[in-house]
Amino acid sequence: MAIIRDIMPAFELFQPATTEDAQALLARYGKDAWVLAGGLDSFDWLKDRIKRPGVVVDLSQIQELRGVREVNGGLEIGAMTTLTDVVRHPVVKQRFSILSTGAEAAASPQIRNQGTLGGNVSQDARCWYYRGGWKCYRAGGNICFADTPTAINREHAILGADRCVAVNPSDTAPALIVLDAQMVIRNSKGERVVNAEDYFIGPGTDIMRMTVLRPGDLLTAIRIPSTWAGAHFYFEKIRDRQVWDFPLVNVASAAVFSGDRIERIRLAVNGVAAHPMRLKKVEDAVTGKTRDEATAEMAGKLAIEGAEPLRYNGYKIPLMRNLVKRSIRGVQEAAWAS
Repeated sequence: MAIIRDIMPAFELFQPATTEDAQALLARYGKDAWVLAGGLDSFDWLKDRIKRPGVVVDLSQIQELRGVREVNGGLEIGAMTTLTDVVRHPVVKQRFSILSTGAEAAASPQIRNQGTLGGNVSQDARCWYYRGGWKCYRAGGNICFADTPTAINREHAILGADRCVAVNPSDTAPALIVLDAQMVIRNSKGERVVNAEDYFIGPGTDIMRMTVLRPGDLLTAIRIPSTWAGAHFYFEKIRDRQVWDFPLVNVASAAVFSGDRIERIRLAVNGVAAHPMRLKKVEDAVTGKTRDEATAEMAGKLAIEGAEPLRYNGYKIPLMRNLVKRSIRGVQEAAWAS
């Protein structure tokens, strides 16, 4: 296990003023470059000396990466827009309130003032073995310390585990998935746009990454179409502390109703797998159904199919089931009830 220190390793710091300058730096230094957004996740890595980049590219001076803009009835949000600005923006609150709710749930007011939307969706796993410097699969080793008989794995995955059982910790990610958002990524070769649900990857794709971002890539913006503007939204996060904390499980849904019938719906959960999961099977099953207890019960059972708990996280199965049920009902109640 690594020795924890509070002195950052030496690195060369760049503070570009434009996206083009940032891209040039990332292209030049490749794997040796570390992108710094709000810095809250980055500073943990650097202070603990687990990550030792030769170059840090600080995006804080790039004004074009900040702000919320209305585009064709939807929004384009710069990746460096703070969570506070997302929470407070009137159009986000009025038409896409699930993102405002998710961003507000992500952290304390002080952290939201510094943390960015791009940083929240791109942060690394919070597994304490990995963050503590243990040489696990995700860190280039040949074992998952959280998936051993004596491991402490209360916060780890119940779905989609493939060697690594760390989970994605983002609160804004499931909200963006149900809003059918797109992530705008630039590098020296140009721009590409990736659906939010495809932005996040699991260990079966690449055990060293949690997103599609590769060395040289820069997340510049998040685009939200008008498709789900003004829909019925539901977001709920269960955490150990009712102040700032990472989710044990969270759920997000966007739905359009025709009377009591579910006309269309998108549903996503996080905190249960290495990437936020869109529950497409549940969506298909409840579309056209009446929004009632029977439909909610069916949705909850479908959502947890295939779940495989570890020694200490079996509670996540009924928790996830109940959150999905409540997202169909649209009513919050005791999360730990059966």
